[in-house]
Amino acid sequence: MSTGQELQLCEILIRDGRIHLEQVQEALELQKLRPKRIGEILLDLGYVDEEAILLALSEQFDIPYVPSLKGEIDSALTTKAPINFIREYHMVPYKQNGAAYYVAVNDPVNLLPLDDLRLLLGGPVIPVLCRKEEIQQIIDAYFDQTGENAADMIDSLTIEAGEGTTVHTLDTVESERDLLDLANEAPIIKLINLVISGAIKERASDIHIEPFEREVRVRYRIDGVLYEKFNVPRSQLAAVVSRVKIMANLNIAEHRLPQDGRIKIRLSGKEIDIRVSIIPIAHGERVVMRILDKGSFLLSLEELGMDERDHKHMDKLIQNSHGIILVTGPTGSGKSTTLYAALQRVNSPDKNIITVEDPIEYQIPGIGQIQVRPKIGLTFAAGLRSILRQDPDIILVGEIRDLETAEMAVQASLTGHLVFSTLHTNDSAGAITRLVNMGIEPFLVTSSTIAIQAQRLVRRICTHCREPYPPGAESLSELGFSAEKCREVDAVWQGKGCDACASRGYLGRTGIFELLVMTPHIQTLALEGADSNIIKREARKDGMRTLREDGAQKVLRGLTTVEEVLRITRDDLLEEVT
Repeated sequence: MSTGQELQLCEILIRDGRIHLEQVQEALELQKLRPKRIGEILLDLGYVDEEAILLALSEQFDIPYVPSLKGEIDSALTTKAPINFIREYHMVPYKQNGAAYYVAVNDPVNLLPLDDLRLLLGGPVIPVLCRKEEIQQIIDAYFDQTGENAADMIDSLTIEAGEGTTVHTLDTVESERDLLDLANEAPIIKLINLVISGAIKERASDIHIEPFEREVRVRYRIDGVLYEKFNVPRSQLAAVVSRVKIMANLNIAEHRLPQDGRIKIRLSGKEIDIRVSIIPIAHGERVVMRILDKGSFLLSLEELGMDERDHKHMDKLIQNSHGIILVTGPTGSGKSTTLYAALQRVNSPDKNIITVEDPIEYQIPGIGQIQVRPKIGLTFAAGLRSILRQDPDIILVGEIRDLETAEMAVQASLTGHLVFSTLHTNDSAGAITRLVNMGIEPFLVTSSTIAIQAQRLVRRICTHCREPYPPGAESLSELGFSAEKCREVDAVWQGKGCDACASRGYLGRTGIFELLVMTPHIQTLALEGADSNIIKREARKDGMRTLREDGAQKVLRGLTTVEEVLRITRDDLLEEVT
């Protein structure tokens, strides 16, 4: 039910020409179904932006609105409030003026917690309206200040354990202390939290905990490359692994068999999913944690890194009513990200979209997603068979692994459904021969498949420290440039290394793409049984840009380096040699 305060907010917005009466009425009707404040609903509907709401609230409650707190934040003052209080109420002290404290707030309706903050700070408080993003930045900065370093924590564990005098084996540690007690000790809990939070702060996609005879190595995979971070005392291995198992709801008493689990955490306001895999090896149990940041995963098609031509092609292809669109590449090449971006683009109330995945990495509102469970018979093929009875318009099959799934995907595409899926092949042309080798008739492949996109991820040059340098003609020629073009290129870019990129020279990743559209010419070649090299050569004549060629263009645009493209497209070079 709307309150008088909320109606007053709407009146101010209407008076200022921010919204119309009809839009308010629509929001009020929606409020009956959603237990949200009217301002939030208007934001969700896209009728106003956050600044317009805050300006109206500022007038309504007579609280000043500050668009930016940049340069005004006293970090020492911020830490005086408990982090749980800041996160729960989204209010944080950021500046002191005499005896008074300025407090950034986002919700002027709920100011009761200010009394608690006044007692905590020991002085009067002055609320100031700020955007949620501004307050979140303060929370992130707080997290950076108060977060200890995992390496320092390990040093203290090493001193306490007397590391260097006796090497404890897994069995001796277990026999001396109960594993559950070990895993629930405060230092171990803190260590695992620091390992995970450190990985998230460094944008790592995976954490590797690897036991060897005299040490336990911890590595982070950042932008696709593994970096060694520190060593955990060998005596702490059992406790570390058990703590991870407890967090992932796994059996801490089982050391002989592989185990898989999942951890859900909330860090600095973000929801983080962590997939956990534990396997027994010679010196103990090896742990790999895959970090899935729900906020950063879902990209739009524009953000993937396609050039304008390929982006326009893909945008048109996904509007087809039927057919198969395949995305190919090795594990970790961003296939799922591309498919999710495509689904988001075509997702609308008039479309019935169902997916069958293993696993469901991220949930998308408005889309039905099925988790594959082979142990109970719910395979990709079985899931796809059931989906077809659900009257879908668009289907996503996580991966085509076998003939049965391939046949079902082809059948679905030929009966009026648009199918997205992935294949593990090196390039786009290889997907055609892979399907034929699986047992799909060539005429079915050509009549059902409308496009195949191969892709890889290359590291981006850090924009904070990038600098030009004259390239060598040899490296440019390896990228496929002609001798004449090599002479024309005066400079390419590289990262010098700075604090922003941890002296790596790279910060983030972008995609390189090879989009093969199934033209009549390519269909004819496939029907004639041409191998993938011939198909690829002819597709290039039709205008297709290979992975290496797309990478070379990104080198010229200063997005990545020559070395990075050569490292990622080594398969292309080998194919040309053979």
